[in-house]
Amino acid sequence: MVRYKQTLLGAAWAILKPFLTMVIFYVIFDRLAKVPTDGYPGPIFYFSALLPWVLVQDGVTKAGNSLVSGANLITKVYFPRLAIPLASVVSGSVDFGLSFLVLLGMMVFYHTQFAWSLLAVPLFMLMALVTALGVGLWLSAMNVAYRDIGHVTPFMVQVWMYASPVVYSANLITDPLLRTLYGLNPAVGVIQGFRWAILGGMEFPGVLVLESVLVSLVLLWGGAMYFRRMERSFADVV
Repeated sequence: MVRYKQTLLGAAWAILKPFLTMVIFYVIFDRLAKVPTDGYPGPIFYFSALLPWVLVQDGVTKAGNSLVSGANLITKVYFPRLAIPLASVVSGSVDFGLSFLVLLGMMVFYHTQFAWSLLAVPLFMLMALVTALGVGLWLSAMNVAYRDIGHVTPFMVQVWMYASPVVYSANLITDPLLRTLYGLNPAVGVIQGFRWAILGGMEFPGVLVLESVLVSLVLLWGGAMYFRRMERSFADVV
């Protein structure tokens, strides 16, 4: 909670960010555009997707800028540099936990049935962290050498959100080939899987989850290798 020090609302920002975004999505995509929500209340549908997405989004953004923002520490003290982007990603777990309590309260308010699938929530939370870390390692190492990466990241993340089932359901994509290609986006299985865990009555998106796991692990492995290869030059370049 150190990052909320000297803020007006403190840790409430952790809840307000996904909650206010959910309200905007509900008004625009549910009430006005009438985008299908698989038969579930719009607020629950959007909020259950925003929780894992915000965890990925914030993790990628913070990890991508972590080495540059921590330049003074890198040039003065030796320690495993990997700890910096890792800490940036994991720190989002606290915000996730606070927002998850709000989601549970919303489920009670909308009389959403609690299912056994809720037990899978930690699994999809872990998948979100792995996805964020995998992408974050690539961006953080690249950002040291190419500072415009930091400017491109917010736009990239915004496009990534609309390429993921946050404001719509992955069930809208029914063509097998397109659905398989769509699943190569590692956030798809994370979000749709988390939504399944919360809502319970949906069909388990097994193929999408499997694809997300495989792609996320490849990103993490590749990002770690690239990070370690570039690590020796961080102190000189940053």
